[in-house]
Amino acid sequence: MENDIVNDDYKRQELKYKELTEKPVEKLVAKMAVPTIISMLTTSFYNMADTFFVSKINTQSTAAVGIVFSMMAVIQAIGFFFGHGSGTYISIKLGAKDTAEASKMAATGFVSSIIIVGLFILIFGIIFIKPLAYILGSTETILPYSIEYMKYILIGAPYMTALLVLNNQLRLQGNAIFAMVGLITGAITNIILDPILIFTFSMGIKGAAIGTIISQFIGFCILLVGTNVWGTLPINLRDFSPSFQKYKAIIAGGLPSLCRQSIASVSTMLLNTAAGPFGDAAIAAISIVNRVAMFTNSAVIGFGQGFQPVCGFNYGAKKYDRVIKAYYFCIKISTIILLIFSSIIFINAFHIAMSFNDKDALLVEIASRTLRYQALTIPLWGLITLSSMILQTTRKTFRASLLAVSKQGLFLIPVIFMLPRFFGLTGIETAQPVADFLTFLLSIPLGYSIIREMKLEVKNSAKIV
Repeated sequence: MENDIVNDDYKRQELKYKELTEKPVEKLVAKMAVPTIISMLTTSFYNMADTFFVSKINTQSTAAVGIVFSMMAVIQAIGFFFGHGSGTYISIKLGAKDTAEASKMAATGFVSSIIIVGLFILIFGIIFIKPLAYILGSTETILPYSIEYMKYILIGAPYMTALLVLNNQLRLQGNAIFAMVGLITGAITNIILDPILIFTFSMGIKGAAIGTIISQFIGFCILLVGTNVWGTLPINLRDFSPSFQKYKAIIAGGLPSLCRQSIASVSTMLLNTAAGPFGDAAIAAISIVNRVAMFTNSAVIGFGQGFQPVCGFNYGAKKYDRVIKAYYFCIKISTIILLIFSSIIFINAFHIAMSFNDKDALLVEIASRTLRYQALTIPLWGLITLSSMILQTTRKTFRASLLAVSKQGLFLIPVIFMLPRFFGLTGIETAQPVADFLTFLLSIPLGYSIIREMKLEVKNSAKIV
């Protein structure tokens, strides 16, 4: 019986290897991208729905969700760190047909995230919840709502990190559909629970938080079962083998994600703090714009995540020409998609802002103006995202990390300190678009650097033959 299971796993791995290293890359990326785009859009939509329903309570609740999002970004950063760190390693090892090592990394990444880090965040977050709320940008009027929302989110921290680990491991093994199921189920559950808990049971912002952690737990359970039943590489706790080499490999593949998500948390916190002097409406408006931008960006991230397993398997198999072809294909398609999104947002900015809150005129004014500024740089996100993903998947850690921190950190943080000083509220509204443009300029040479290296490898291989 055990031999039959091993043989089945081996057959699935062989079929997946053949598919990812031989089929046309355009069809492969599209096949992998569709489930990830759907899951990313759905997940982002439920984040936006959270803000939408909470905004019907009052402006302070809307601002509180935006403030606590900075902390949720840290939880997500840990999940992506272990998920991408272990997942890219697994992808390359499967491409090199080293299944045993891939299995050990799958267990190590999963257990480390849920026990070592998730519980740490839960315990220390609860102990220091009030000072944490102030650090994240709460004003005195927003503080009670922030604490009420945050304490429930912290309870879900351990399995929220593990959910993202499982999702990324499945996706980077080429099982994008199974990865999608858990996220979508959780997202749909949250969209259903939010209005019921917030309004029907009159739980307010607490209902939004409870709905979030329940839905995340359901998604986690589905992915855990799916990994072991349908995944190419089931999680086996006996394979948990923490070591310096394992964590070094996780850091190499996951550091860019950790940097990207963590610095996003810091920059959002600073942006909330900078918006504070302009009132609760400004903080709430920033929260709305961030959710709309996240929804838009989720489409290109989903497309890029469809590219990653194709990139990882073929890079591991030394089929560099296929990696290069897939990279350029993804940039072209994602830029077209983002142009469509940016046009829709620019034209309908006022109506989008009104849909969240039609009672606070100042909030609507700030949010609609900020949305129009943001729409101008949305088409640049394709090159930025795909360049970051190809560097991360090929484990070019320094370059990938540099690009990962640029958009929300290297450029955005100085801009947050400088622009409001000279331009007031307009400086807050234009901070992210300015940072996006500077990141775009940096992504051109960094993205081309790995392409040039792979072309050189192809040329050298041809000479040897």
